[in-house]
Amino acid sequence: MLKYIIRRIFYSFWVIFGVLLLTFVLFDLTSGDPAAAMLGKHALPDEIDALRSKLGSDLPLFYGRMCKTSAFSEYSVTDGRTLCAQANYPAKNIVAVITYADQSHAEIRIADGESRFCHTLPAGKKVNSCKFFRRQDSPWNSRFLRALQELVAIKSEFPYVTFFNFGETLSTREPVAGVLKRGVGPSLCLMLPIFCGEIVCGIVLALVSVAFIGKWQDRMLLFLAVFTMSMSYLVAIIFGQFFCAYYQEWFPLWGFDGPKYFVLPVLIGIICGVGSNMRFFRTVFADELNKEYLRSALAKGVHPASIYYKHLLRNAAVQIITRAGAGLPFLFTGSLLLESFFGIPGLGFAGMEALMNSDIQLLKALVLLSSVLFVVMNLLTDIAYAWADPRIKLG
Repeated sequence: MLKYIIRRIFYSFWVIFGVLLLTFVLFDLTSGDPAAAMLGKHALPDEIDALRSKLGSDLPLFYGRMCKTSAFSEYSVTDGRTLCAQANYPAKNIVAVITYADQSHAEIRIADGESRFCHTLPAGKKVNSCKFFRRQDSPWNSRFLRALQELVAIKSEFPYVTFFNFGETLSTREPVAGVLKRGVGPSLCLMLPIFCGEIVCGIVLALVSVAFIGKWQDRMLLFLAVFTMSMSYLVAIIFGQFFCAYYQEWFPLWGFDGPKYFVLPVLIGIICGVGSNMRFFRTVFADELNKEYLRSALAKGVHPASIYYKHLLRNAAVQIITRAGAGLPFLFTGSLLLESFFGIPGLGFAGMEALMNSDIQLLKALVLLSSVLFVVMNLLTDIAYAWADPRIKLG
């Protein structure tokens, strides 16, 4: 068992690394320039460069010495021989990279603090493009290295290792860790009752259904399960808010101020999710009832309560654990729709706001946190298999 856990933990690091790499590529290649987006079109070039340096968005993707900069304006060629560009602000370590029409290149170091850059082109050379970069000392200082340091960072003082240091949010400039800690509590208060209610109600209804399998009670429960599965989450939320909260005033409509604010969203979450659980567990239980050992117990006159509890549930425990383990990681990210429509400040609500504000830092943190939790829950699920069924050997 211990060797298996150690091996799984080792494999999990590679899974998390792969998720980090994929997340990094998707967010960094598709998000554009966050500094320019945050400061707006009227921002000064030195302000944009300062924010880029703080965010690390000016660094090369994986490897390189050239960093993005706005230190110089667009170039112009005068007299067909002289390339000129005006400095936007005094800068250091600026390099002009000129690409000629014949695809040859030239790198020209610009003096620190130079207010204007002028370069005489070689005879017969025509300029295809001229870009300006800030040159850095270490080529390994890249955006991907910054992403790794957000996950695990080594420091010279105590504590020597820090995890999940995602810096600050782009919209509010507060620590991402603080946003995550603040959102975990409300998300758990909402999703734990929904999760437990879905599992327990699904098991109970499935047991009732297989007890009357083939009869009208079974068909009625199957109809209700398919109906709740087919009903849109959004429709259930709007109906619950209008009829139960606004029209009848049974529940609060919006906010987060005590247990009463969770009753309606929890009921909606259970109603929308119990149908799929009930159909899944009914299939498992019906298949288990057809096995020979249960038919023999029924033929011997064993009490139904003993058959369902002592035999049926225990032998279906692996499937129940599988279903529960697959849903547990999503407890911490919460429900985007429920938290957004009911004003519950959980992780789902924070993720929706980050999506609306293009807050890449917070979105990356939520994606990586979900992947870590998913890997951990898969490991715990496998360990629970061995506890539920002694025939399963983890090796």
